[in-house]
Amino acid sequence: MQAERLHIVSPASAEANNGNWQSARRWARFLRARYRVTVASGWPDPAANGDAPDVLIALHARRSAAALAAYKLAWPRRPAILLLTGTDLYRDIRHDASAQASLARADALVVLQPAGLAELPSAWRGKAQVIFQSAATLRHTVTDAQQRDRGQFRDIIMIGHLRAEKDPATFMRAAALVTVPRARLLHVGAALEPELGRLAEATQTSCARYRWLGNVAHAATRQRLKRSDLMVIASLMEGGANVIIEAVTSGVPVLASDIGGNRGMLGDDYAGYFPTGDAAALARLIDRSLSDTAFYDTLVAQCAARAPLFAPAAEQAAVLRLVDNLLHAPEALLAPYMNGKTP
Repeated sequence: MQAERLHIVSPASAEANNGNWQSARRWARFLRARYRVTVASGWPDPAANGDAPDVLIALHARRSAAALAAYKLAWPRRPAILLLTGTDLYRDIRHDASAQASLARADALVVLQPAGLAELPSAWRGKAQVIFQSAATLRHTVTDAQQRDRGQFRDIIMIGHLRAEKDPATFMRAAALVTVPRARLLHVGAALEPELGRLAEATQTSCARYRWLGNVAHAATRQRLKRSDLMVIASLMEGGANVIIEAVTSGVPVLASDIGGNRGMLGDDYAGYFPTGDAAALARLIDRSLSDTAFYDTLVAQCAARAPLFAPAAEQAAVLRLVDNLLHAPEALLAPYMNGKTP
C-alpha cells in the first residue's frame, strides 16, 4: 500500500533563504519518514499530475490563502494544517480578510511558541497547538573566557534579511554606541528593502564596528553564528524565530527585542531583553554582556535551560503526531484539531 501524500505550501523558496523556508524544508524532512511529501509555492501543483494530497500543510495565512481555499473547495473532507508566521499572528489576522478566512478553513492551526496562542481569536484556539521549531546542536567555539580575552574580535551577529519587520536599523544605530573594545557587529542578510541596504552600506562606511555581510548560505551562517559571542534579534514581530533556536542550540546567548514572540521562545524571566527600537539600550546590553562575566554566564545558563525545547526529535514527534491524528484517529479524538465542519 502506497504511503499517503502530504503537500506543503511554502510561499518562501530555497532562494529566499529565510526562516519560513527553513520551517518548510525541515517539516518535509521529518514527514518523509512516514509519508510522500512535496513542497511547492502553491496548490494545485502542476508537477503533481492530478495526484491530490491527503493532507495540505500551508505556511502563512495570507500568502497561502488562495492555495488553502482551493484545496478545501476541491477536497472538503481532507484535512489542512495552517502554520502561522509572525506577520500572520501580529499583523495579518487582525486586518486581512484572506488571512482571517484561512484561520476558519484550516482544520488545525500551529503556532511556534506559547505566546502565539493568545493572538488567535478565541473561536479558533481550540484547534491550535504549539510546536517549537528545532535545530541540530553545534558546539560553541568561544566559550572559554581566556580565549575570548586574547585580543581577537568579539563578534555580535544579527541574522535576518533587511526588511522593516526585522528592524535592522536599530542594530546599525547600536553599532555606533557600543564601547567594549574589539566588539564587532556583523549583519547577515539580503537587502529586501533597498533603502535599508543603502543604510547598511552607509553604516559600514561610517562605523568601523559594523560589517554587513549580505546574503550567506544557511550552513555557512550557522558556522559563523557558533563562532560568535552574542546573537541579536531586534524584530518588531516574530512568530517563533529560527535564529533564536539556532543560537540557543549553538550555545550562543541571545539579546532580544522585548516582544511577545521572543518572550514565548526565551521565557518571561530571560535577562537579555531590550525595548523594541531602542538602540542605546541594545548597546548598553551588548557592553554589559561582554564586560560582565557573571551576566554573560547568566544568559548562557538561561539559554541552555531552553535548549531541550528545541530538540529535532521533539519537533519531529509533534509534527508526525499532528498529521497522524488528522489522518487516522477516530473522529471523536479529532475535536482539538477539526474546525467544526463535517469532515
